[in-house]
Amino acid sequence: QVQLVESGGGLVQPGGSLRLDCAASGSIVSLNGMGWYRQAPGKERELVAVITSNGLPNYANSVKGRFTISRDNAKNTVYLQMTSLKPEDTAVYYCNYKTPIYDYWGRGTQVTVSS
Repeated sequence: QVQLVESGGGLVQPGGSLRLDCAASGSIVSLNGMGWYRQAPGKERELVAVITSNGLPNYANSVKGRFTISRDNAKNTVYLQMTSLKPEDTAVYYCNYKTPIYDYWGRGTQVTVSS
């Protein structure tokens, strides 16, 4: 089993920054395949950023240049550094880990970008 716990969400003004953490535990041997999704009210859940199988990041066009996904292998933690935040970034952000058999999700953390 794999457990994912997100933290770091909160209220931030437009143009501000925030870092989300995803602490993973359980049967994880590599953080490749870990990613961040978000879901805004009335919208479908969408991919934000992912660490690909070769260890390189991939980003949605809407966040490219503003968000950075990174990891600390020793801590089994994946981060999402968000800068230049916009109101449209407001959503619940979820940590995700995909395997050939299971698709693991955290409970989510709320990010609100507002004045």
